[in-house]
Amino acid sequence: MSQSHRESLTKPDGLFPVGIATAHAIVLPIGREFFNIRRSMRILLTGIAGFIGARTASLLLSRGHEVVGVDNMNDYYDVRLKQHRLQDLARESGMDNPVDGFSAFNSGRLSYHPIDVESYAALEPLFADGFDAIINLAARAGVRYSMENPFVYLNTNTKGVLNLVELARKNGVGKLVQASTSSLYAGQQMPFHEDLPVNTPISPYAASKKAAEAIAYTYHHLYGLDVSILRYFTVFGPAGRPDMSPIRFIRWVDEGTPITLYGDGTQSRDFTYIDDIAEGTILALKPLGYEVINLGGGNEPVTINAFIQRIEGHLGKKAQIDHKPFHKADMMDTSAAIDKARRLLDWSPKVDVWDGLKRTIDWYLAQPWMRDITL
Repeated sequence: MSQSHRESLTKPDGLFPVGIATAHAIVLPIGREFFNIRRSMRILLTGIAGFIGARTASLLLSRGHEVVGVDNMNDYYDVRLKQHRLQDLARESGMDNPVDGFSAFNSGRLSYHPIDVESYAALEPLFADGFDAIINLAARAGVRYSMENPFVYLNTNTKGVLNLVELARKNGVGKLVQASTSSLYAGQQMPFHEDLPVNTPISPYAASKKAAEAIAYTYHHLYGLDVSILRYFTVFGPAGRPDMSPIRFIRWVDEGTPITLYGDGTQSRDFTYIDDIAEGTILALKPLGYEVINLGGGNEPVTINAFIQRIEGHLGKKAQIDHKPFHKADMMDTSAAIDKARRLLDWSPKVDVWDGLKRTIDWYLAQPWMRDITL
């Protein structure tokens, strides 16, 4: 994006664009004029090698957008899975040669930079050509590990957001889609609505995400940054994170390894399929002001016991279960109210949990290298 193009989108005060490009036809009234924002976008997507990041990037590329991706390729889980996702994206963008995930590349509509969002100095040069929007999916995930290393969670999940919104302010980027979490609803009455007071996080991970939401709101209030906060609910699907139960349980049942299960299995989750999450993330690029929106299954939550039983049925194998005490940083149940997503984004999940589980198992069985991924 040229400097003149950037300036043509900004308010008279030069802070943020009056409209943000989306792949959907949205016309905003601006005084006496109308601003048509149906066009291709140039998007900074952080965490591009991650589970949600890679799928979101794939959908953006398929719809003609330009994606500038960053990821620090940290080893919280096996980087080979992140490399696999990046290689798939590179092929989708027209590259023939494999990528290793540790070197920058540019295929035209997709570029990748091995950058950590904790580094303001490393991020700053990326903004030279401008962006229409930022989708921030870079995060340190995992409730239990956040108790072991809370500092890295604060640095990535909170300081990283501050770096991005400050660079947005300085460079006239008017839209932020910020990933958040259903973990903030601990102790609240289900189904979880976005207006609940989420002031009692029970893990450093949840606390860092609450802080990220607050920082984003501050920049909306002070500088007019248009912000969509998305609280994701138990995302699963092909190429999913190996530290989460769906991939772990499939692998353990398949190879006959006992499942480590914290609690008695009656705890439940509002599982949400990855394609639906990626679609909702892209829809949230529309101008909204500042909104917090749940993206979840919106159905009756599924117990972990029922989830395991379905895996047993698909694989034709019986699970061995090693029960451990329920972890105090875990939530007993989650259930998303998604009326707001339907109203603001015209979004609702299309893939139910059992169809999504079958797709995930089929993908896993077709990927023999997944047997070697460290869980």
